[in-house]
Amino acid sequence: MSSIIQLLPDHVANQIAAGEVVQRPASVVKELMENAVDAKATDIKLVIKDAGKSLVQVIDNGLGMNVTDARLCFERHATSKIRHAEDLFSLHTKGFRGEALASIAAIAHVEMKTKQDQEELGSQIIIEGSKFVSQEASVLPKGTSFAVKNLFFNIPARRNFLKSDTVEYRHIIDEFQRVALAHANIHFTFYHNGSEMFNLPASSLRQRVVNIFSGKTNEKLVPVEEETEIVTIKGFVGKPEFAKKNRSEQFFFVNDRFIKSGYLHHAVMAAYDGILKDGAQPSYFLYLSVPPNTIDINIHPTKTEIKFDDEQALYAILRAAIKHSLGQFNVAPVLDFDRDANLDTPYHYKDVEGAIPTIQVDGNFNPFSDDKVNKHYSNYKKPEPTASWESLYVGLKHDTEVITDMGDFSFESEEVTGSLFNEEEVEHAVQNTYQIHKKYIVSPIKSGMVIVDQQRAHQRVLYEQFLMNMTMHQASSQQLLFPLDLFFSTTELELIEELKLSLVNTGFVFDETAHDHVVISGIPVNVTESEVSLVLEQLLSDLQDGIPNSSFSQNDVIAKSMAKSLAVKTGTALTIKEQENLVNGLFACKDPNVSPFQKPTFITMRVEDIDKKFAV
Repeated sequence: MSSIIQLLPDHVANQIAAGEVVQRPASVVKELMENAVDAKATDIKLVIKDAGKSLVQVIDNGLGMNVTDARLCFERHATSKIRHAEDLFSLHTKGFRGEALASIAAIAHVEMKTKQDQEELGSQIIIEGSKFVSQEASVLPKGTSFAVKNLFFNIPARRNFLKSDTVEYRHIIDEFQRVALAHANIHFTFYHNGSEMFNLPASSLRQRVVNIFSGKTNEKLVPVEEETEIVTIKGFVGKPEFAKKNRSEQFFFVNDRFIKSGYLHHAVMAAYDGILKDGAQPSYFLYLSVPPNTIDINIHPTKTEIKFDDEQALYAILRAAIKHSLGQFNVAPVLDFDRDANLDTPYHYKDVEGAIPTIQVDGNFNPFSDDKVNKHYSNYKKPEPTASWESLYVGLKHDTEVITDMGDFSFESEEVTGSLFNEEEVEHAVQNTYQIHKKYIVSPIKSGMVIVDQQRAHQRVLYEQFLMNMTMHQASSQQLLFPLDLFFSTTELELIEELKLSLVNTGFVFDETAHDHVVISGIPVNVTESEVSLVLEQLLSDLQDGIPNSSFSQNDVIAKSMAKSLAVKTGTALTIKEQENLVNGLFACKDPNVSPFQKPTFITMRVEDIDKKFAV
């Protein structure tokens, strides 16, 4: 009987390994940029085309490789980072497994150019799907250039699973930002389809955060610093009033490696307890330095999750450090232009000590004395007697002409000629709706009563209004006297630019779209000026996972997001007229039974059902 178990060929093993290492173009970006950082580069360029599907190229000025290493780096488990298993617990570099380049070369066309500083010539290697094509000497600058073309060209099924260019591009930006934030001392440049997206010179940590997220990021950063035997913490957290609805500005770095940790995130949220609105997410950029032997990096294929030796102590230190920083921020002096200047101390009294007031007590004072003026009022001067108030009216009755003959005067008729409501309607006007706990609206119907959820009902009404306006291009705008200048990060501006046409169809008018802000001069008629930033922030949060390809799906997502933001919330008191309009508007909808998010908007109770409740 022949053997069943066989060893896999190298090219098949590499393709299987690529399933863990390379899930999308962003995975290639991460691996290549981390290799460039490990090569001690001070200038790293990232060039991508078609969201990385056609080209991902990373160029650095690092140490480079000699001829032998250039060939050997594409072998599986070939690494310069570790020699023994114990080295896994004393890592000071990014990559260490030696699978990345072999996995990338198995599923793409790879061209590598590398040269060491002391060498006269460098090496140029071309590999296609694990197949070695050529290696030759070339005149090259110091450093390494990796060009990865036609990703998944030999695995069409994997290529078909890739998302749209917009989604893949956003994942690439995320990976680029993580590496750039971890290494503020390196100059990073990012090009997409020939356009420069980021140019981040070497700078301080605070400046790196501001350069990446632009806008008014500098205003909302609160520094955090703490040094203990267990961990050293530095970085920044955001002021509570700048909290967002999404987690796009939350970064943890442990020993300059980006990680995800729900446990540490909970520590941050605990520090913000009581000062954040419901559903709000604070921004934070926190850098933790711990001894390498107290963490285990090798527990997750993407190395974004690590295991700490003493998580509880780390939790307590992080929470206390952030609370301390937020406390310092709250007591810091600020410029208050709304203060009352009359309460300030006059300048000529600035250095004068206040006199202690003296109190004189009259022991002989008797409050029950019949004297009109007590003796203890020694300094009191009795006012001079003035004429009686009656004298003001002396002679008035004699000077006033009394009109007795009314024949020559005519008065406007006070007869009511018409009424807005008929007397019959006024007499029989009855309140048809009632609000319960500022959440439900009850209205009687022939068979019993209907109970409407005011928030879900309003969502349905607004959703159908927005969807119709965008479909029919009939949206009305209200022009703003002073245009709004709203600041966003580069990623958010990319989303707004793609959604611009759909937003214009809802009633927004954009005057300008710059690299870090947009200027809005018109807004939809049912949106107030103060709600604009909330609406756009909610929309960007809902589209974190990508923008639908079809225009109808885009309109649907935008209409749902705006309806969610603008709908009347639970806990809002409504007037009788507002209640009636909401109920009438709901039942005028095409689908009044459910909200845009497929939740029931109302329930009905028949009289028979109520009777059963009272049955003995």
